[in-house]
Amino acid sequence: MLDTLLDLRSINLINFLFVQLFVLIVVLGGLIATVERYLPNAIRQSFRYGKHAFQGPQDRFTSLLEVPKSWFKHFYVFAAVWSVAGFYFMVNAYFLGRPTPGFVVDFLDIMATSKRTVRTTPTETMVAITLITIQCLRRWYETQFVQVFSSKLKMNLSAYLVGYVHYFGEVVALLSQADGFVRENTAASLMPYRFELTPRIAFWIAIFIYAWRYQFQSNLILANLRKDRTGAVTTQKHSIPRGGYFELVSSPHMFFEVVMYVALYGLTWRNTSSLYVLGWVISNQMMNAWLTHQWYRENFKEYPSTRRALIPYLL
Repeated sequence: MLDTLLDLRSINLINFLFVQLFVLIVVLGGLIATVERYLPNAIRQSFRYGKHAFQGPQDRFTSLLEVPKSWFKHFYVFAAVWSVAGFYFMVNAYFLGRPTPGFVVDFLDIMATSKRTVRTTPTETMVAITLITIQCLRRWYETQFVQVFSSKLKMNLSAYLVGYVHYFGEVVALLSQADGFVRENTAASLMPYRFELTPRIAFWIAIFIYAWRYQFQSNLILANLRKDRTGAVTTQKHSIPRGGYFELVSSPHMFFEVVMYVALYGLTWRNTSSLYVLGWVISNQMMNAWLTHQWYRENFKEYPSTRRALIPYLL
């Protein structure tokens, strides 16, 4: 038993979680894209949700595991709180010169092993944590006050739980290999701290902010399809979104999600967990964008043929 526990402590659980998510989306997504009609209805119903939910005979047991799609709001509440907590410990370490509390280091050891080493600078960590925090806070605001969720749409419980896993894992991954959060150097004061802005860091900040701004615009366009000029909700029906990057792709909000995580990877590329996070985000957004694109084309005969699914002019 003790040997088993020691073996578990040698596994980077954060990397393990994101690898499992990546494999799951690639395998199931590949099956959905190629041989969906041969798959059991339970799998099709579990994988599809929202506007492109499975419309065939429903599996009774799978239906019991479905929750309203509006529950997306819940894990953005969690994401906002969790990212702010990470931001708080980052500020304490880098601006107030306080050693990271022992319980935080112990927790990071459990999630990313005690063998982890420093791979990102304070500047890289500070920028990445700040950017993911403003993203989580904005998504919390959108889901609470901007987006209009259909009362009829549902999603599988697994899709709901994945949202928690993603934001939990992203914040932990960023801190797990950061200066001041690895056991060997937590006691050393990082003061006085200097913000070392390099051309590389400035470039990725600019890319992230651009994507952040236009993802927000895209989400506003989607929400306004169901509202009148006063902001009152008038319908829950789907219609063709127009304007902004919707003229190029069916899911610009998903495209910019990928761009933001590419930027985070560019900032923290030495962090060995960053590639796993990026791989999961790209595969997940690509599959969802493809399903959404197919749904638009099947349900609107006048849907613009020049639009791509996710990447402008390419895919």
